[in-house]
Amino acid sequence: MGCFTFVKVMMILFNLFIFMAGAGLLAVGIWVTVNSSSFLGLLGPFSQNALQFVNVGFFCIAIGAVLVLLGFLGCCGAHKESRCLLIMFFSIILIIFIAEVAAGVVALAYSSFAESILKGWAMPALKDQYGNDPVITKLWNATMIELNCCGFSNYGDFNNSYYYTHNNQSYPPSCCFSFSPCIQEYAEISDVQGCFQQILSDIKNNAIIVGGVAAGICGVEVAAMIVSMYLYCYLDKKMSS
Repeated sequence: MGCFTFVKVMMILFNLFIFMAGAGLLAVGIWVTVNSSSFLGLLGPFSQNALQFVNVGFFCIAIGAVLVLLGFLGCCGAHKESRCLLIMFFSIILIIFIAEVAAGVVALAYSSFAESILKGWAMPALKDQYGNDPVITKLWNATMIELNCCGFSNYGDFNNSYYYTHNNQSYPPSCCFSFSPCIQEYAEISDVQGCFQQILSDIKNNAIIVGGVAAGICGVEVAAMIVSMYLYCYLDKKMSS
């Protein structure tokens, strides 16, 4: 078996696995979206955590669709020896890789910039929908309880919010350690950290794990790009000769 044949077979098997994994994830996403009550019932005691408040279905559908597309392009491109499919596979992987690197650079080097972007997205929901929209309320409560945090930056994020004005100018229980009701005086004494800073702190504390996972994903992507480009160049040279 020549080098090209070996690489081609490995490319087909790898992308077949990616395709099947994507199809499975896509099926789960559609099932969760259509019949979420059965999914939450299957989770049993775990249905009380944040998973039930996040739209898991659409997330699974999106990720599954991307994996199915990549698996199809890579598998068919290698099997049919199609330069067009291979270059499309390479291009999508490259776009994903660049997006991941860019996001990582922004998050590490421009944390204040990343904070402003996230704050612009999170604050309207916190101000207008927390305490009013059950889904948003449960999502924020699950986040604050799980991370032992309060608001995006601190308890001040709830000032003049829907929750604040409709609960006798008090803050969510997560903003106070053991005081009830959680009024401003007790919130100041508790000084609970904002969720954004808590997330950054958790990431720093688990930097080795996060870095290892990120490096592994990037390594797989780089390997996929190298293999697809090798096959493309081999086929291009073969067509030219």
